[in-house]
Amino acid sequence: MADSPASSTGVSDQAPQVDGDRQQESVVIRFSGDSGDGMQLTGDQFTNASAILGNDVSTFPDFPAEIRAPVGTIPGLSGFQVNFASNDIYTSGDEPQILVAMNPAALAANLEDLQPGGVIIVNDDAFTKNNLRKAGYDENPLDNPDALRGYELHRVALTTLTRTALEDIEGMTNQQKDLCKNGFALGLAFWLFDRPLDSTLSFYAKKFAKRPQVVEANTRALKAGYAYGETTESFSGRITVPARTEVPPGIYRRITGNEAVVLGLVTAARKANKTLFYGSYPITPASPILEGLAALKHFDVRTFQAEDEIAAIGSIIGGAFGGALSATASSGPGIALKSEGIGLAVVLELPMVIINVQRGGPSTGLPTKTEQADLLEMFFGRNGECPVPIVAAATSGDCFDITIEACRIALRSMTPVYVLSDGYVANNSEPWQIPDVDAIAPIECDFRTDPKGYQPYMRDPKTLARPWVVPGTPGMEHRIGGLGKQDGSGNVSYDPADNEHMIKIRAEKVARIADYIPELEVNGPEKGDGLVVGWGGTYGAIRAASERMQHEGHSVASVHLRHLNPFPRNLGEILGNYRHILVPELNLGQLSFILQAKFPFRVIQLNKVQGQPFKIREIVDKIRSILD
Repeated sequence: MADSPASSTGVSDQAPQVDGDRQQESVVIRFSGDSGDGMQLTGDQFTNASAILGNDVSTFPDFPAEIRAPVGTIPGLSGFQVNFASNDIYTSGDEPQILVAMNPAALAANLEDLQPGGVIIVNDDAFTKNNLRKAGYDENPLDNPDALRGYELHRVALTTLTRTALEDIEGMTNQQKDLCKNGFALGLAFWLFDRPLDSTLSFYAKKFAKRPQVVEANTRALKAGYAYGETTESFSGRITVPARTEVPPGIYRRITGNEAVVLGLVTAARKANKTLFYGSYPITPASPILEGLAALKHFDVRTFQAEDEIAAIGSIIGGAFGGALSATASSGPGIALKSEGIGLAVVLELPMVIINVQRGGPSTGLPTKTEQADLLEMFFGRNGECPVPIVAAATSGDCFDITIEACRIALRSMTPVYVLSDGYVANNSEPWQIPDVDAIAPIECDFRTDPKGYQPYMRDPKTLARPWVVPGTPGMEHRIGGLGKQDGSGNVSYDPADNEHMIKIRAEKVARIADYIPELEVNGPEKGDGLVVGWGGTYGAIRAASERMQHEGHSVASVHLRHLNPFPRNLGEILGNYRHILVPELNLGQLSFILQAKFPFRVIQLNKVQGQPFKIREIVDKIRSILD
């Protein structure tokens, strides 16, 4: 499955050829239209239906940053790509094989991505002179035989057909009926790929329970789209993607990265027997974490929406000082604003988790697009010598495990910990096997209550962590602050030797985390011609690319770093076992910079900063160029 770095898969890039009913291992479909066309809901429901059938699924929602861009324009497009398969998959697919385009802008923006020979389903009604102009077309490409040569084009009057299906529903305007045309398109897609309607019909009934007219309209539109597929002669067959045959037993659900972070934080707090305090300021794409936690008050969760990022980091410092497992989340710009507070947390040596859901930058940048360009900010984005442990999620499902790991490190070593996610990991969804919570090890983090021999900065000889004392504990009153201090007593000290000692002891505390984190595992041969090293949301594309090269007979392996500071203790040994080291990153080479500085091996970079994840073929092509 795609939810765990330990998964395995085959990769299928075969495009569908609709020449009679046929079966395929995998299909990638992309829904694209105006941001008011309901593409996110459409893709979400198609994904649910596929997951219920037993397919592995991986999704890529892609939506505009503008609250409401001009209707019919390329900047206003919202897209949703689904890769569904009968085998385990790692990514949402390199390119769609089926494109459902609700207007000319959707066709113009996505045609270049469509696989040669792919299927195009367009809303013919939307190709008006005005919409064509907005999309940059001088003439209607649907009427030009050369414009779409090599593709299988299906012109469907989605708007007209939807209105016809709903014509006898009293009190609905044409504008209201048009909002249901995504349901017609979804019903057609359900027929084409032999998906059941039941889950979506249940969704409509539940979501719009207080608006029966809306339930009726969407239900009719969905069924009308399905019936259109059955009766039209424009499609020569259906495509079936069978269920997976080898699935680990258990209960599964679809999960996004942000949802997994929410569950990870709550689980960690329960395992540590601590109240969870979460303070944050809303920011894309991290806001759903606050929204998810706010609904879980019955699990002893306390949430606080701060007035700004500085107040948010201040609130979790107070929460940690008061004895709660404290956390916050933001994106790159918000983390920058929190940096002074994070430096204070390092000096105070209090346990807290800081989640960075990275997006395109710098500054406001690309709020709804993905990037991995905050790694150096995590390493060095604070004044002074100020080391912070860093972990990174590999997939959406892995956000659950890595969040618990971050809490475990924070509480064991008494330090703030960064969790790196990104826009792709946060919004992508995949099947996730619900874990046996009883099998998750408790997190031991008792408060110190014995005043005998107590000093605020006395240290555990193994981890170098200082004791955690709840304010007001009799006989253990203490003062904390950001000024330079003396080890042990914590008294303010301007002694140069004290300052250097405290800087070194905090750095050593972080370094010692490597003693108890897992060693790095290699996917592929233990020695060979090439090693692909990745971190974060590049996991799927890297693993699929390296396995494709292995299937072709090349001695290429991959490793994925979930612990970035400190690195796993065997990383250097692994790097030395390969002739070439390739590091693909959605930045200009930040992990490469760190690896090159720390290890005596030449690193080859593959960099991309387009707000889009890597395609498998981009990494495969780079590996081939290195090995040739």
